[in-house]
Amino acid sequence: MGAAATQEFLGGRIEPAGISKCDNVIVGYIVSGYAARQFGYRQSVRRMDSSFLGFSIAGLVVGFIVGMTGVGGGSLMTPILLWFGINPATAVGTDLLYAAVTKCSGVWVHGRNRNIDWGITGWLALGSVPAAAITLWLLNSLHTDTQALNAVIKTSLAYVLFLTALAILFRSRLLAFASRHAGDRYSLSPRALNACTLLTGVVLGAMVSLTSIGAGALGTVALFMLYPFLATRRLVGTEIAHAVPLTLVAGLGHAGMGNMDWPLLGHLLIGSLPGIYLGSHLSGRVPDTVLRPCLAVMLGLIGLKLLY
Repeated sequence: MGAAATQEFLGGRIEPAGISKCDNVIVGYIVSGYAARQFGYRQSVRRMDSSFLGFSIAGLVVGFIVGMTGVGGGSLMTPILLWFGINPATAVGTDLLYAAVTKCSGVWVHGRNRNIDWGITGWLALGSVPAAAITLWLLNSLHTDTQALNAVIKTSLAYVLFLTALAILFRSRLLAFASRHAGDRYSLSPRALNACTLLTGVVLGAMVSLTSIGAGALGTVALFMLYPFLATRRLVGTEIAHAVPLTLVAGLGHAGMGNMDWPLLGHLLIGSLPGIYLGSHLSGRVPDTVLRPCLAVMLGLIGLKLLY
């Protein structure tokens, strides 16, 4: 390249002829803009990684509490996801599939130990699964504004949290009442008992589909009120066996509506599975009279926060 084909620019830099100072400024802006975008991308990746780490820790904590107490999965996980800034509908849908996956192992264990009354599970599912499908169909067909739908979910979530807190707080009294009156005038005929079980399933199906809460604490108390002679281990196994199809149908329904975050679900499961294992092994070390009131108060405070 001859002298006529080159020009000196910016302290000794040699550029091809025809490239003006303006062109160099434009190129500089493009390069600096690309670098800024790359830096912003790296920053967003770091923030995303830290958020996913927080989700895994949340799964670990919730799994640990569930392993120790047997309750608190949905009633804790959904508010935690809301606190992280997750959309209420997405939080409910993700938590439902999270519950379905985590409780599958419980069904396998209880099934091997013959701790499941499949007759009761069938009557509950006969009411809850159609109720869940109808609830989701209504939510989808109303075509309501997203903000309005989120407000309905948050309000419903708050009231169900209050009910769950009361069920946990007064669980022992309710169970004692059911035990005292087992077999007396409060007892139901087999036909009426099946009808009440189906109705309980309908209520749980609608409640769980809207808030992801209710299948655990509320379902267990309702079952014990209906079946006071059922052994506790069979009561818990039956409730878990019923929760799996209910949460699976409701979760898939929310996923079909777009209310699902699959990477979030994966990170929750990464934390929750070891958490449940650790909590199960430490179960009984902390008195139940201490754990349950603390859990009930915490759920009540979360409900107040969602309302106000």
